[in-house]
Amino acid sequence: MSDKIRVLNLDDHPVWRLGVASVINAQQDMELVAQLSTGRETIDYFRNHGADVILMDLRLPDISGIEFMIAIRTEFPGARFVILTAFARENEIRRALAEGAQAYLLKSMPSSELVDVIRQVHAGKRKIPAPIMAQLAEHYSDELLTDREVEVLRHLVDGHRNREIAERLFIAEETVKAHMRHILDKLGANDRTQALAIALRRGVIQL
Repeated sequence: MSDKIRVLNLDDHPVWRLGVASVINAQQDMELVAQLSTGRETIDYFRNHGADVILMDLRLPDISGIEFMIAIRTEFPGARFVILTAFARENEIRRALAEGAQAYLLKSMPSSELVDVIRQVHAGKRKIPAPIMAQLAEHYSDELLTDREVEVLRHLVDGHRNREIAERLFIAEETVKAHMRHILDKLGANDRTQALAIALRRGVIQL
C-alpha cells in the first residue's frame, strides 16, 4: 500500500483538471487517484475506491457541491474536503463549512499553498484564508438562507412575481410569500429591492 496522500479532484473544467494533475503529480507525497467532472460519478467512485482528500469545486454540472458533500458524508463521515472555487460567496462558504469542508480556497491561490493545504487537511487540520475569514466574520451571526430561499431570490432577479415563482417552483403562492418574509428578515432588508441588492453584494446570488 502506498503511503502517499490519495487525492480525488472533482471539477468540470478540463483545462483546470490538467493544471491540478501537474501540481499533484509533482509532489512526492501525493497521488492523484482520479479526476471526475460530475457529482454523481464521483459519489460512485468514492464508494468503490475512496480517497484521502477530495479536492472539489462547488459549481458542478449535475448537483450542487453542497449536495455532493452531504451525500458523501452521510455514508462516509470521515471524508475530507478541500473546496477550490473561483468565487468567495458568503452563503456558499458558510454552507460548505457547516457541511464539513475542512478548507475553502480560491483558484487564484499559488499552487504551493494548495498542496500545503491538502497536507494540512490530510493531517486533520482546517484551513480558511484570512480574507475569507474576514468576509465571514462580518455577518457571522446572521441566519443562513435555505436553498429554496436562494431559489426564490434568483427568480426575483429575473423579474418574476410571486405567482410566477410559485408556478416555476411548483409551490403555493402563499409559500413564496412566506419565503420572502424569511428572506427579508434574514438579510435585514425592508423590501425586495433592498433584499436583492444585499444578496448580490454578499454573493448569495449572481446576475
